[in-house]
Amino acid sequence: MELRVLGCHGGETPRHRTTSFLVDDRLALDAGALTSQLELADQMRLEGVLVSHAHLDHIRDLATVADNRCQGGAGPLVIAATAPTIAALKAHFFNDELWPDFSLIPSGEQPTIVYQELSLETPTPVLGYEVTAVAVNHTIDAAGYVITTDRGSLALSGDTGPTDRFWEVVDAAPNVKALLMEVSFPNQQQLLATMSGHHTPQTLATDLQKLKAPRDLATLLYHIKPQFQAEVERECAALKGLNLEVLALGNHFRF
Repeated sequence: MELRVLGCHGGETPRHRTTSFLVDDRLALDAGALTSQLELADQMRLEGVLVSHAHLDHIRDLATVADNRCQGGAGPLVIAATAPTIAALKAHFFNDELWPDFSLIPSGEQPTIVYQELSLETPTPVLGYEVTAVAVNHTIDAAGYVITTDRGSLALSGDTGPTDRFWEVVDAAPNVKALLMEVSFPNQQQLLATMSGHHTPQTLATDLQKLKAPRDLATLLYHIKPQFQAEVERECAALKGLNLEVLALGNHFRF
């Protein structure tokens, strides 16, 4: 399994890009930086996007990648998500007001995008991967994911604060190679983190201890707010008994 980091921040500046990862050059995990970071040829090679929730920093480039693929004659792009997220995309995003409904363009028989609904905690085939969605604790319906192949599994927290069931599912998954884990604010901003459904280093450390062997799991941190990047990195570096790495744009992993 190959993982490219297209976007890994909780906000945007010329040096920061919002959440988006690319698995095996085929499957994107969230869409915060697809068109800003991928050349047209790479956008055409995409086959699907797994969406954790409907907040704009995780879906924004679905609009522009759909537009580019439609003009480029690419096949339908699978947008896989839970029912509430798909409903939000249909009602508020691809709604012919904010953006065209590319599930009907060029036609209903040859759409640019197709939706695949994922039921919670039901392993589901998505483009050759087995995907399990797990509800996590955010301000809207949101899911973490475990993506499994015959070579192992990759876990994605999505946006979340302290949660429980996700850790049980991750522990039960076969041969988990890495965890993509959000942390957004420094400890001094705990009230804001709690209100917005995000982690600080102190709540992250507590949550990761719910795993059976947190020291053994490569935990790749993303979604840090640009204003607090240095402070959050310092606080994470001080945590003991964990296997943490802060992601950067352009990171490339093979598991």
